[in-house]
Amino acid sequence: MMQVKNPVYRRRLLTHRVGMFLSVAAMSLGLIALLWILATLLINGFSALSVHMFTADTPAPSTEGGGLRNAIVGSLMMVGLSTAVSTPVGILAGIYLAEYGEENKIAQLTRFVTDIMLSAPSIVIGLFVYAMYVANVKHFSGFAGSIALSLIAIPVVVRTTDNMLKLVPNSLLEAAYALGAPRWKVSMMVRLRAVKAGVMTGVLLAVARVSGETAPLLFTALNNQFFSTDMNQPLSNLPVVIYLYAMSPYDNWRELAWGGALLVTFSVLALNILSRTVFAQKAPK
Repeated sequence: MMQVKNPVYRRRLLTHRVGMFLSVAAMSLGLIALLWILATLLINGFSALSVHMFTADTPAPSTEGGGLRNAIVGSLMMVGLSTAVSTPVGILAGIYLAEYGEENKIAQLTRFVTDIMLSAPSIVIGLFVYAMYVANVKHFSGFAGSIALSLIAIPVVVRTTDNMLKLVPNSLLEAAYALGAPRWKVSMMVRLRAVKAGVMTGVLLAVARVSGETAPLLFTALNNQFFSTDMNQPLSNLPVVIYLYAMSPYDNWRELAWGGALLVTFSVLALNILSRTVFAQKAPK
């Protein structure tokens, strides 16, 4: 009997080993490419870091020196405003989907649209905001950039909140209902509080995603060479400055582009580490 099964066993073992080899080879190629990109970014980015990068504004063409102060401030302003808009909207929409998602068609349609927006290219959202807002007010602005970033961040917060609320056990909700608590209070004070760490993780991940978006800002906020905090005017930002300076013929511009890319990468990395460690430790076991 063993001799009859041996050929089948050997064929399966060979298939298993070939599959494992191909999987490890594909993983190795991906890691090599990722490490190559990170090494190039770190080498060129750290060489561009200086005090002037944080204290000086973007330089004019054929001008030595300069920094990214106006771009850093502009990015912080637009990302901060988009976070302030997308967080309450996304959390409340996620609560609505978790509570009423199986009871009416509006909630099902909302979940369907949210899934579409999650996979929609960011440049399409930028074109939408350009057509609906920028083309009507006749100028680029930081507000338009914040609107585009909010439209990208809201679906992430909505789906994260919806999925996290579904993890709350029914016994906890039934206990709250048994005490006579109304449905809105159970949703806000019991269900949401039980998964607040996961919801905050979703918010941080949404912020990390919009921090490096370039395409929607090209159609909305554009850029500003000078320091400005007027959100109703074109506003400088790191992604667009990196995009423009990386293709420039000036050495100091390309150096600033590497420094800006390093800042964006470290910011996204810090947000991901924060979401996976600090808030994960606060989650109830």
